[in-house]
Amino acid sequence: MTARRRYGTGSRMHTAWSSRNFRDTLPAVIWLLCCVAGTGCAGSARPQPLAADAARLPDCPASPNCVSSQASDAARAVPPLRCSGDPGAALRTLRSIIEAMPRTRVVSADDTRLHAEVTSWLFRFVDDLDLLVDAPAGVVQVRSASRVGYSDLGVNRRRVETLRQAFEARQTAR
Repeated sequence: MTARRRYGTGSRMHTAWSSRNFRDTLPAVIWLLCCVAGTGCAGSARPQPLAADAARLPDCPASPNCVSSQASDAARAVPPLRCSGDPGAALRTLRSIIEAMPRTRVVSADDTRLHAEVTSWLFRFVDDLDLLVDAPAGVVQVRSASRVGYSDLGVNRRRVETLRQAFEARQTAR
Protein backbone atom coordinates (compact mmCIF):
# COMPACT_ATOMS: atom_id res chain seq x y z
CA MET A 1 0.00 0.00 0.00
CA THR A 2 1.18 3.51 -0.68
CA ALA A 3 -0.05 4.81 2.67
CA ARG A 4 2.88 3.22 4.50
CA ARG A 5 5.89 5.14 5.66
CA ARG A 6 9.26 3.60 6.33
CA TYR A 7 11.50 4.81 9.09
CA GLY A 8 14.62 3.53 10.73
CA THR A 9 18.19 3.02 9.70
CA GLY A 10 20.30 0.31 8.20
CA SER A 11 18.84 -3.18 7.87
CA ARG A 12 16.19 -2.54 10.52
CA MET A 13 13.41 -0.83 8.60
CA HIS A 14 10.02 -0.35 10.28
CA THR A 15 6.67 0.40 8.72
CA ALA A 16 3.69 2.16 10.20
CA TRP A 17 0.33 3.33 8.95
CA SER A 18 0.32 7.00 8.24
CA SER A 19 -1.75 9.19 10.54
CA ARG A 20 -3.93 10.21 7.56
CA ASN A 21 -4.92 6.60 6.87
CA PHE A 22 -5.68 6.06 10.57
CA ARG A 23 -7.87 9.19 10.70
CA ASP A 24 -9.80 8.01 7.63
CA THR A 25 -10.41 4.52 9.04
CA LEU A 26 -11.17 5.33 12.68
CA PRO A 27 -14.73 6.70 12.18
CA ALA A 28 -15.74 3.59 10.23
CA VAL A 29 -14.37 1.30 12.94
CA ILE A 30 -16.14 3.25 15.69
CA TRP A 31 -19.40 3.19 13.71
CA LEU A 32 -19.15 -0.58 13.21
CA LEU A 33 -18.46 -1.22 16.91
CA CYS A 34 -21.37 1.02 17.94
CA CYS A 35 -23.74 -0.81 15.58
CA VAL A 36 -22.73 -4.22 16.89
CA ALA A 37 -22.76 -3.16 20.54
CA GLY A 38 -26.04 -1.28 20.09
CA THR A 39 -27.68 -4.33 18.62
CA GLY A 40 -26.55 -6.40 21.58
CA CYS A 41 -27.69 -3.84 24.12
CA ALA A 42 -31.08 -3.34 22.51
CA GLY A 43 -31.72 -7.06 22.54
CA SER A 44 -35.06 -8.71 22.41
CA ALA A 45 -37.31 -9.23 25.36
CA ARG A 46 -36.83 -12.09 27.77
CA PRO A 47 -38.79 -15.11 26.53
CA GLN A 48 -41.92 -16.20 28.34
CA PRO A 49 -41.20 -18.75 31.08
CA LEU A 50 -42.20 -22.34 30.44
CA ALA A 51 -45.68 -23.20 31.62
CA ALA A 52 -45.91 -25.51 34.61
CA ASP A 53 -47.39 -28.26 32.45
CA ALA A 54 -45.15 -27.67 29.43
CA ALA A 55 -44.17 -30.88 27.69
CA ARG A 56 -41.99 -29.16 25.09
CA LEU A 57 -39.36 -26.49 24.93
CA PRO A 58 -40.03 -23.45 22.73
CA ASP A 59 -39.31 -24.03 19.04
CA CYS A 60 -36.15 -22.61 17.49
CA PRO A 61 -36.57 -19.55 15.26
CA ALA A 62 -35.77 -19.65 11.54
CA SER A 63 -32.28 -18.21 12.15
CA PRO A 64 -29.39 -20.65 12.78
CA ASN A 65 -28.58 -19.26 16.25
CA CYS A 66 -30.46 -21.92 18.23
CA VAL A 67 -30.09 -25.62 19.02
CA SER A 68 -32.64 -27.86 20.71
CA SER A 69 -33.05 -31.52 21.53
CA GLN A 70 -36.66 -31.21 20.38
CA ALA A 71 -35.89 -29.51 17.05
CA SER A 72 -37.28 -31.22 13.99
CA ASP A 73 -34.65 -29.58 11.77
CA ALA A 74 -31.43 -31.63 11.71
CA ALA A 75 -29.27 -28.48 11.52
CA ARG A 76 -30.62 -27.31 14.90
CA ALA A 77 -30.95 -30.71 16.57
CA VAL A 78 -28.82 -31.92 19.46
CA PRO A 79 -29.35 -35.11 21.45
CA PRO A 80 -31.08 -34.75 24.85
CA LEU A 81 -29.05 -35.22 28.02
CA ARG A 82 -29.36 -38.83 29.21
CA CYS A 83 -29.83 -39.20 32.94
CA SER A 84 -29.51 -42.30 35.02
CA GLY A 85 -31.56 -42.46 38.18
CA ASP A 86 -33.66 -39.67 39.62
CA PRO A 87 -34.41 -36.93 37.03
CA GLY A 88 -34.74 -34.37 39.84
CA ALA A 89 -31.21 -35.18 40.99
CA ALA A 90 -30.03 -34.87 37.39
CA LEU A 91 -31.56 -31.40 37.15
CA ARG A 92 -29.90 -30.38 40.44
CA THR A 93 -26.56 -31.59 39.07
CA LEU A 94 -27.12 -29.65 35.85
CA ARG A 95 -28.02 -26.55 37.86
CA SER A 96 -24.74 -26.71 39.78
CA ILE A 97 -22.83 -27.06 36.49
CA ILE A 98 -24.70 -24.14 34.94
CA GLU A 99 -24.18 -21.92 37.99
CA ALA A 100 -20.43 -22.56 37.69
CA MET A 101 -20.37 -21.41 34.05
CA PRO A 102 -18.97 -17.90 33.57
CA ARG A 103 -21.44 -15.03 33.01
CA THR A 104 -24.40 -17.35 33.59
CA ARG A 105 -27.28 -16.90 35.98
CA VAL A 106 -30.25 -19.14 36.69
CA VAL A 107 -33.40 -17.07 36.28
CA SER A 108 -35.99 -19.67 37.25
CA ALA A 109 -35.98 -23.33 38.25
CA ASP A 110 -38.21 -25.95 39.80
CA ASP A 111 -38.29 -29.76 39.91
CA THR A 112 -38.83 -30.23 36.16
CA ARG A 113 -37.42 -27.19 34.35
CA LEU A 114 -34.70 -24.57 34.47
CA HIS A 115 -34.15 -21.30 32.61
CA ALA A 116 -30.77 -19.56 32.61
CA GLU A 117 -29.33 -16.51 30.87
CA VAL A 118 -25.78 -16.52 29.50
CA THR A 119 -24.16 -13.17 28.69
CA SER A 120 -21.36 -12.94 26.13
CA TRP A 121 -18.08 -11.48 27.28
CA LEU A 122 -17.45 -8.71 24.78
CA PHE A 123 -20.75 -7.36 23.48
CA ARG A 124 -22.97 -8.52 26.38
CA PHE A 125 -25.39 -10.46 24.13
CA VAL A 126 -27.82 -12.55 26.18
CA ASP A 127 -28.54 -16.17 25.23
CA ASP A 128 -31.24 -18.33 26.80
CA LEU A 129 -30.57 -21.85 28.10
CA ASP A 130 -33.63 -23.99 28.88
CA LEU A 131 -33.79 -27.47 30.40
CA LEU A 132 -36.90 -29.63 30.73
CA VAL A 133 -37.00 -33.02 32.48
CA ASP A 134 -38.66 -35.79 30.45
CA ALA A 135 -38.89 -38.43 33.21
CA PRO A 136 -40.65 -41.18 31.20
CA ALA A 137 -37.90 -41.05 28.56
CA GLY A 138 -35.12 -40.72 31.15
CA VAL A 139 -33.70 -37.58 29.53
CA VAL A 140 -33.41 -33.86 30.06
CA GLN A 141 -34.43 -31.87 27.00
CA VAL A 142 -32.14 -28.91 26.30
CA ARG A 143 -32.39 -25.71 24.24
CA SER A 144 -29.87 -22.90 23.85
CA ALA A 145 -30.76 -19.84 21.74
CA SER A 146 -29.47 -16.35 21.05
CA ARG A 147 -31.94 -13.53 21.52
CA VAL A 148 -30.48 -11.26 18.85
CA GLY A 149 -28.64 -11.57 15.58
CA TYR A 150 -28.75 -14.18 12.89
CA SER A 151 -25.73 -16.40 13.41
CA ASP A 152 -24.08 -17.35 16.67
CA LEU A 153 -20.98 -18.92 15.06
CA GLY A 154 -21.75 -22.21 16.81
CA VAL A 155 -21.70 -20.79 20.34
CA ASN A 156 -25.00 -22.38 21.43
CA ARG A 157 -24.06 -25.83 20.11
CA ARG A 158 -20.68 -25.65 21.89
CA ARG A 159 -22.42 -24.55 25.10
CA VAL A 160 -24.75 -27.57 25.01
CA GLU A 161 -21.88 -29.95 24.24
CA THR A 162 -19.80 -28.49 27.09
CA LEU A 163 -22.78 -28.93 29.41
CA ARG A 164 -23.21 -32.52 28.18
CA GLN A 165 -19.55 -33.38 28.79
CA ALA A 166 -19.57 -31.93 32.31
CA PHE A 167 -22.86 -33.69 33.11
CA GLU A 168 -21.62 -37.07 31.82
CA ALA A 169 -18.38 -36.66 33.78
CA ARG A 170 -20.35 -36.04 36.98
CA GLN A 171 -22.61 -39.03 36.32
CA THR A 172 -19.70 -41.42 35.76
CA ALA A 173 -17.95 -40.09 38.88
CA ARG A 174 -20.84 -41.30 41.06
